Amino acid sequence: MNTMLSSGACLCLARVGVFLVVAALVAMLVGCGGGGAAPPYYALTVGSTAGGSVTAPGEGIFSYEPGQLANLVAQAEEGYCFVEWTGDVGSIGNADAAITDVMMDGNRSVTANFVPKRSPMVAAGYWHTVGLKANGRAVAVGDNHHGQCDIGNWRGVTQIAAGSWHTVGLRFDGSVVAVGLNSSGQCDVGNWTGIIQVSAGCYHTVGVKSDGTVVAAGLNTSAQCDVGNWTDIIQIAAGAGHTVGLRSNGTVVAVGENYYGQCAVGNWTDIIQVAAAELHTVGLKNDGTVVAVGNNHDGRCNVSTTSWTNITYVAAGNNHTAGLKTDGWVIAVGNNVYGQCNAGWTDITQVAIGGYHLVGLKSDGTIVAVGDNAYGQCNVTGWTNITRVAAGYRHTVGLKSDGTVVAVGDNYRGQCGVGGWANITQVAAGGDHTVGLKHDGTVVAVGENDYGQCAVTVWTNITQIAAGYDHTIGLTSNGTSVAVGRNHKGQCNVGFWTGITQVAAGYDHTVGLKSTGTVVAVGDNDYGQRNVAYWTGITQVTAGNYHTVGLKSDGKAVATGDNYSGQCDVSNWKNMIQISAGRFRTVGLRNDSIVIATSLVTHWNLLLSLPPLRYPPPPPTPSPGGCFIATAAYGTPMAEEIQILRHFRDEYMLTNPLGQVLVDIYYRVSPPIAEFMYKHPGLKPVVRIGLSPIISMCSMFVNRPLG
Repeated sequence: MNTMLSSGACLCLARVGVFLVVAALVAMLVGCGGGGAAPPYYALTVGSTAGGSVTAPGEGIFSYEPGQLANLVAQAEEGYCFVEWTGDVGSIGNADAAITDVMMDGNRSVTANFVPKRSPMVAAGYWHTVGLKANGRAVAVGDNHHGQCDIGNWRGVTQIAAGSWHTVGLRFDGSVVAVGLNSSGQCDVGNWTGIIQVSAGCYHTVGVKSDGTVVAAGLNTSAQCDVGNWTDIIQIAAGAGHTVGLRSNGTVVAVGENYYGQCAVGNWTDIIQVAAAELHTVGLKNDGTVVAVGNNHDGRCNVSTTSWTNITYVAAGNNHTAGLKTDGWVIAVGNNVYGQCNAGWTDITQVAIGGYHLVGLKSDGTIVAVGDNAYGQCNVTGWTNITRVAAGYRHTVGLKSDGTVVAVGDNYRGQCGVGGWANITQVAAGGDHTVGLKHDGTVVAVGENDYGQCAVTVWTNITQIAAGYDHTIGLTSNGTSVAVGRNHKGQCNVGFWTGITQVAAGYDHTVGLKSTGTVVAVGDNDYGQRNVAYWTGITQVTAGNYHTVGLKSDGKAVATGDNYSGQCDVSNWKNMIQISAGRFRTVGLRNDSIVIATSLVTHWNLLLSLPPLRYPPPPPTPSPGGCFIATAAYGTPMAEEIQILRHFRDEYMLTNPLGQVLVDIYYRVSPPIAEFMYKHPGLKPVVRIGLSPIISMCSMFVNRPLG
């Protein structure tokens, strides 16, 4: 007898069939966390040492789905700092970061480690440099012939010292470690305990104990280690062949070689810090002045001048002496054959910032420059009689007092071809072009002209010029503005401006300062660089790539726009007389001739290369570990398609033994597939096409449950 199935029964059987076909497919696709924990799962055991705790997920044992990323957050107590995660660190994203994650592809146990807080510091030997990180680890570079740089395994270090060919580290428990040349026993410090400070000479090492006594190891031919009877010592310094100790009452003692009088410190009083070099000794007094004795052949002991006031720290090199002032500035005296006394920019009257280099005009008409010099844009040492400077992307321009112009740097587009210019009163530098304002109000320009940015020969009655990356702006004597060059963002739409007293040009935007102290802007506003409508009391404007800065009449600064590299962090600036905005940073000149800056190390560290910064800000890269194939395809775990697959997994797959087995298999095989997709984003559209019919079928079960 034939049996006919009702339409309802047919529909039910059809759904069952679809379910069986799709179940295995979905099990191999969905895997992002978000559903409730279901077997199988792994245990994460979390703990911490003294000095802090783990605030996420907490401390104890926690359960996670296989393949899930567990967030870890370590919080140090007052006076302590986080050092590292230990345990199953192979599964941790960054074992040195307090905030990180751990991949739960098995049972895991991790511990957050904390140590007493210390200040980062550096020390320098003859041909090696040592650095102490805030987390108590040490790093070193340079000559390692004697192993003086083999400090990568040091932990819990609170202070470092560098001798000629050896390195010393003080640990937080008062013990001492040392590596490097040990020809005179200078590294025999393994039995020292209760040490609170160390210092390293050429061939000897000295340590101050917590009871104020001193220990020493190493060469003693000049009695530099005869410190056994010293008491009440709070700080020590080791020279080449002598040792200096500071007592708690501000007096100083010294032993060792004294041929140049470097130990003649018996009459010093009110000293708060000492430093010792090869042949001289320096002391800092509590009133901020400095004293020095010893070999003064190169003037290294000339620290009694009025410049040496308000000093907070002193350092002694073999042939020079440096002092750190309360305002953050550094001064130096002594041998300067290698520029070791070029400790800072002084007497600066104007600054300009280019793509990755910074230029300063000094009051004597000379120029200083630091930063990227790949194209020679910092080769300005021989320039004299300069009255104004400008910095382009990879070139530097200087206006001389006789109206001629000099330029160095990238000249691929002819932007440095200014040798024939005369009667120039102002210069401006763009991306790859240079502009000059002549005394008769006309303008000249050289360099790239792809967008007509150099088509300025018809301009007249110009009083000020500005150059953006691909456009040029001119301010006329009647307060209106003209512009040429690239205009795809409207950066040249300045024809309606009136009452303008100064113009500035960024990458794709233009800014104008009005006589009322207000500001107008046109062009690109993707980062809010044109949000200047409410500024008042402005006396100068400057434009970076994607940010705008204004100098107020009270010497303060305001900024708007892209702040990815901190280039708009100027709210605490005071007493400024000039500002300049570069590609990713802002510099300012204070009324005391001090240059300050954002996005780079200030003061004497301006001598270092500018740090490499990324632009535009990179989007966050999702971790392939916790979100698998489907999430990799759609780019976010919050996509509607992901939610459908997730519901299907939780409501159908994980509610039966077969589904659980399939999900477990997926957890094991899918992470490398998802990682491959992240590295090859072109696969994402293809995978999404393949997923589309499966997601459609899954939605039948999620939205219309089986009858």
